[in-house]
Amino acid sequence: MRFNNTSKLLSALLAALFSAAALAIQPFVIKDIRVEGAQRTEAGTVFSYLPVKVGESMDDDKAAAAIKALYATGFYSDVRLEVENDVLIVFLVERPAISQIDINGAKEFTKENLKDGLKSAGISEAKIFDRSILDRAEKEIKRQYTSRGFYSAKVTTTVTPIERNRISLTFTIEEGEVSKIVDINIIGASAFSESTLLKEFELTTGGWFTWFTKDDQYSKQKLSGDLEKLKSYYLNRGYLEFNIESTQVSITPDKEKIYITVNITEGPVYKVTDIKFQGELKISEEEMRSLLLFKSGETFSRQKIVDSVKRISDRLGNDGYSFANINPVPEPDRASKTASFTMFVDPGRRVHIRRINVQGNSRTRDEVIRREMRQLESAWYSNEKIARSKERLERTSFFEDITVDTPSVPGSNDQVDLNVTVKERNTGSLQFGVGYSSAEKLTISASVSQANIFGSGNQLSFRVNNSTISKAYEVSYLNPYWTVDGIARGFDVYQRDLNTSTLTTGSYNSTSTGVGARFGVPVTEYDGVNFGLGAERTKLGLDAASPQRYIDYVNTFGSKSDTLRGSLGFSRDTRDSIYFPRSGYLIEIGGEMGLPGGDVKFYRLQTKAQYLRPIWGPIVLNVNAEFGYANGYGGKPLPFFKNFYAGGVDSVRGYQQSTLGPLDINNQALGGNQRFVANAEFLFPLPGTKSDKSVRLSVFADAGNIFGVDFRGNRQKFYINDMKTSVGVAVSWFSPVGPLKFSLAKPLNVRPGDQIERFQFLLGRVF
Repeated sequence: MRFNNTSKLLSALLAALFSAAALAIQPFVIKDIRVEGAQRTEAGTVFSYLPVKVGESMDDDKAAAAIKALYATGFYSDVRLEVENDVLIVFLVERPAISQIDINGAKEFTKENLKDGLKSAGISEAKIFDRSILDRAEKEIKRQYTSRGFYSAKVTTTVTPIERNRISLTFTIEEGEVSKIVDINIIGASAFSESTLLKEFELTTGGWFTWFTKDDQYSKQKLSGDLEKLKSYYLNRGYLEFNIESTQVSITPDKEKIYITVNITEGPVYKVTDIKFQGELKISEEEMRSLLLFKSGETFSRQKIVDSVKRISDRLGNDGYSFANINPVPEPDRASKTASFTMFVDPGRRVHIRRINVQGNSRTRDEVIRREMRQLESAWYSNEKIARSKERLERTSFFEDITVDTPSVPGSNDQVDLNVTVKERNTGSLQFGVGYSSAEKLTISASVSQANIFGSGNQLSFRVNNSTISKAYEVSYLNPYWTVDGIARGFDVYQRDLNTSTLTTGSYNSTSTGVGARFGVPVTEYDGVNFGLGAERTKLGLDAASPQRYIDYVNTFGSKSDTLRGSLGFSRDTRDSIYFPRSGYLIEIGGEMGLPGGDVKFYRLQTKAQYLRPIWGPIVLNVNAEFGYANGYGGKPLPFFKNFYAGGVDSVRGYQQSTLGPLDINNQALGGNQRFVANAEFLFPLPGTKSDKSVRLSVFADAGNIFGVDFRGNRQKFYINDMKTSVGVAVSWFSPVGPLKFSLAKPLNVRPGDQIERFQFLLGRVF
């Protein structure tokens, strides 16, 4: 009896919990439903959550279900049901709404950033207040501060009721002091010094730049990355059995100092003895061996194995095996400290592209994107062609971001789609700018341009440039796909005024007005030929400071001349990017000529070779060489205004702009008919700007000179020993307003008459 009484009591308590307000409702047919107490919630919203409707029968079970459903919405703190003349009355007490959120004491984060974090935790203005999520919100704020190293941060929350069933939330933050890493220990290292290993870490103790980089603030994610770098360092040097035994991170009681200890086991150095291939070999074993970056007898390197696996996978991917899997399995021999490797090859199924889908292009026409694609529909999948397609789209400069996905086609095991998603950039611009350079001084420029006019991929621009040295007015148009085969055609109309009286070169002024047409013909994927034809009228003016040679030329051939100019060039460009290249090379060979029928008869030949290669991490080697040769023909000399010049921020740094080569009696540069410039640079990110590719620091060495006829009429011969050389550091920033370049150089072989300018810079866009 005692057990039965207890059971009845528990049943009564449970019933009271779930349906106290609906207890003892006699079954009835609902004639109407009325809602009382709702202030913000519409009656229709309440009806949508009720499990009963007008005309249905109501009983205790349905009443309990109705109360449970309304509580589950989270809108109400109390729900009660009553019946009056077969009318169901729903009494509600709404939870308060959050009217405003105030954050006090935040310095490390903006209030907007913290509110975004609170929103992710479920608290934001206009939302229903739920006291149960306050703890979650406070933890979210603390998490954000912990990610910045503020381990002693405290958060206090105040809830203030206000009129109309609303509340105000105030989060008061005591940030405290940021916790700093004061020591990092690596225990168990004998093959390499601790200082050498710590150079691999992003986390570090305090230093000159840590106030900016914040690398002395502990981060679990950064430590995980550093441990992986440490492991790679050993595995890439033959330590096949290297292992990180444990990692301890301790913080002082005042939560201001952090100590990190890493315990490692190095193990012996292993060498590779044999390499075998097993599985379904879709390409010959000989070809796969040629793709390996390691061979028998070499010290084991995980990086070389990973890169070799990628090369083989990419090779199979070019034949349509996009799901190829190569699994290298080591078989270590601890006695001899050697390891053989078996490369298990699973090519997977061969697939082809069903359809290419283009998304995100609201302005650019589909055909502009599709004509750059080298991967075609219904063709076998090719990693190489897909990568090249993306590269060509990036070269158009029409898009900020390009992503390429290859999802499988539902219901098919040998088809994938190629989804190309682009984020368009604003290719039209109206610019007015002021620039300054150490050579041209103040420059005022304006331009109206559209690099993707009407979404067609064609380019149209109007430019005006005005500086103390030059003025230019240009109209240019280019259709990069004048024909479906990719032949480009462009037109140019221009007027250029030049006045060199403020430079340390021979003084003269000129006005050139011209019109021209140009064409570009692709020969291969990376090679192209360009040619053009134009007409130009030049008017020359001299002053008292003009060199005698200039005066003689004008006296002999007149101050006005018409030129029929032809140009022809070849280029091969394998660089991975036009704007921020890291690898590849560029070769350009070209020339222009004053054709018969014009007053000026000359020719200019120019070559340029650029080579880029990553050498370690983000550091890139950039080597550049340029050579030019010019002369007159048909019994006429090379016009002095067609001479080559060198010196300055874009050629041999440390020497004033255009001052190298032959000088006149007044020590002014005359230019020459031969030009040679060579540059070698190590490019790397500016400290603290690792993800910003547009800012680069470089250490450089420059060499070059101009050769021609001096003021005595003596022709200078091309000698390597006569090269002007310099070394220094430079910063380049491709800013939204144009290129910004700064260089600090030291000329190495200064001679009397050289015009030295150690610090040089260029600010703003110069057309």
